[in-house]
Amino acid sequence: MAVKQVTDKKGKQDAFDIRNEVFVLEQKVDPELEWDEFDVLDSTVMFVDYDEDGTALATGRFRALPEYGKVERICARKIARKKGSGRRIIEAIEQEARAQNVTLLKLGAQTTAIPFYEKLGYEVCSDIFMDAGIEHKDMQKILN
Repeated sequence: MAVKQVTDKKGKQDAFDIRNEVFVLEQKVDPELEWDEFDVLDSTVMFVDYDEDGTALATGRFRALPEYGKVERICARKIARKKGSGRRIIEAIEQEARAQNVTLLKLGAQTTAIPFYEKLGYEVCSDIFMDAGIEHKDMQKILN
C-alpha cells in the first residue's frame, strides 16, 4: 500500500470517487456541501492511499492557511477501514505540513471519528457543532 500525492486527473478522480462513495452515498451528505472551491485550487494538496493492485482505498486533503494547516475530507472505503489507510493519509498530510513549515494542524472531526484522531495525537478543542447534518468537533495537533 502506498499513499500518493495526486495532481493528475486520474488521481483526483480517485479521490473524488472515494469521497462520493463515503460522504455522499454512505453518509447522505448533500453533494452541494461536499464539493467546494478548494477542490480545484493548486494550493490544495490531495492524497490517495492505493493498494498493491492500484485500487484507491482512502483519501484526504491539506491546505496551508496563514496561521495553521487544515486537514480535510479524510475518508476510507469500507474495505480499507481498520487497516491503516486513514492513518497513512494523515501521516502523509503531516509530512506535507512539515515540508511547508506548518506546525499546527486543525480539522473538523465527525464525533464518531474522534477516537481515530486521538490515537494520532489530535486533541478536541471545541464543543459539538453540526456540519452537513453530522455532529463534529474541532481538533488540533502541534507538529514536532
